[in-house]
Amino acid sequence: MRGTLAWVGLAARLVTGGVWIVAGGLKITEPDASIAAVRAYQLLPSSVAEVVGIALPAVELVVGLALVLGVFARGAAVVSAVLFAAFIVGIASVWARGIEIDCGCFGGGGAKAGAASAYPWEIARDVALLAASLLVAFLRRTRLSLHSLLFTSGPDDRATVTEGAVH
Repeated sequence: MRGTLAWVGLAARLVTGGVWIVAGGLKITEPDASIAAVRAYQLLPSSVAEVVGIALPAVELVVGLALVLGVFARGAAVVSAVLFAAFIVGIASVWARGIEIDCGCFGGGGAKAGAASAYPWEIARDVALLAASLLVAFLRRTRLSLHSLLFTSGPDDRATVTEGAVH
């Protein structure tokens, strides 16, 4: 069972990391659009929204790369879970207030007529990715992580590796 969980953890790590890399990559070259997307939620003061809009794509890329490579994956998974929770709250907030915006999750953002029909799917997607992030954070290690190669193993890790369980 532990071996299967390690493979499920790998899949969760790669899918979640891949999503972050795509999301951050699509936004990092468009800081003005990223800022506009954050402002469209009308949750943060303008100056804070600007900082978040500029920093978020870089954070997404770093978290995504850490997850895909399996380096500091538990910490990256915790940051990932916090971000997904914030996005769920943000989307639920605009939905509850009757604001129709493109979520800006993969670039774009801002006012968009009829966008509310996508909110349930966006929330469901983020809940699934939040669950995947929490799984990665919960697991000690997943398969095929670079962390195991870069950092020496302690006595507990060597026993786990020799049993063929979680890496």
